[in-house]
Amino acid sequence: MMEFLSLEKRTRLHAEEISQAVQQVVDSGWYLLGPRLTAFEKEYADYIGTDYCIGVGNGLDAITLIYRAYIEMGRMKPGDEVIVPANTYIASILAISENGLVPVPVEPDIRTLQMNPSLIEQHISPRTRSILMVHLYGRCAWDEKVDDICSKYGLLLVEDNAQAHGCRCGKGKTGALGNAAAHSFYPTKNLGALGDAGAVTTDDSELAELVKSMRNYGSARKYVFDYKGRNSRMDEIQAAVLSVRLKYLDQENLLRREIAHFYGKHISNNLVSLPALTPPESNVWHIFPIMCEERDKLQQFLLEKGIETQIHYPIPPHKQRCYSEWANLQLPVTEKIHNTILSLPIGPELSVQQVASVTEAISLFKI
Repeated sequence: MMEFLSLEKRTRLHAEEISQAVQQVVDSGWYLLGPRLTAFEKEYADYIGTDYCIGVGNGLDAITLIYRAYIEMGRMKPGDEVIVPANTYIASILAISENGLVPVPVEPDIRTLQMNPSLIEQHISPRTRSILMVHLYGRCAWDEKVDDICSKYGLLLVEDNAQAHGCRCGKGKTGALGNAAAHSFYPTKNLGALGDAGAVTTDDSELAELVKSMRNYGSARKYVFDYKGRNSRMDEIQAAVLSVRLKYLDQENLLRREIAHFYGKHISNNLVSLPALTPPESNVWHIFPIMCEERDKLQQFLLEKGIETQIHYPIPPHKQRCYSEWANLQLPVTEKIHNTILSLPIGPELSVQQVASVTEAISLFKI
């Protein structure tokens, strides 16, 4: 069976360095808010191209803390609206709701699967204060129209960079394109830890200090609490592991692009739609999404051929029970994507033979 993703095989690529890094943390006796975290924060800020990086517990907390900080700074208040892609993962929207803000879903472009910039302006109201731009599936979602809209209406541009570590656009790397960015280092990500971890990147010193305090119960000094914070700290082991893996991120993203190029060149089946091509550096292919009207039959067919696939994501946010107030929203493009999308295996641990077997199997699919 060809697994969709083998974390064991992926970790094995750098097993010796990772083991040494973990052992050094264990031997040090310092497990939280220590030198490994400080080192990784500097390394990642330098890599992304921002002045600050603050390690936190996970990607959801990273988005949540950004908006919590903006509320503390007086830049936003509960009841304000945040433009967000309708087809994003639920975490993007949960972070908005948790702060008492109002998510406003915008349909994606069916060609790119990213929020459609041409539809944003019609969703802006007097209460709109921010756009949450999600670089979904590893593709850069930034567009000059988004910047123009933010400038025109004085909106904060926040990036959800959970799936696009190392991705570039004309302005620089994702994670350094807006006012602040959230990153997830969940084990399946292009830059993955051995557990939950996340980060916030920004050039805003006030925002950075607030996030740094609020990740630690709202305390900048021991036993002094200026804010109603939370416990969201990246531990020293995860920071040490991420420092190892960051060294290989660009190389592994290149391998992902090579696999994506191979899929694009060799998948030949009129029942399958491939993702739109982009300039190479503007997609790091966290996911290789194809679309098929007979998605479930195709998934079962590939499974019978020994190829595991996944669906990202089967149920859109507006159809989830937790957002039942959106049940009557009409979002046909989002629903089409969620009903037809299928993710193929992609990652640096895959062999040439495995990738070829995927394209060969898809070419045989019929209805």
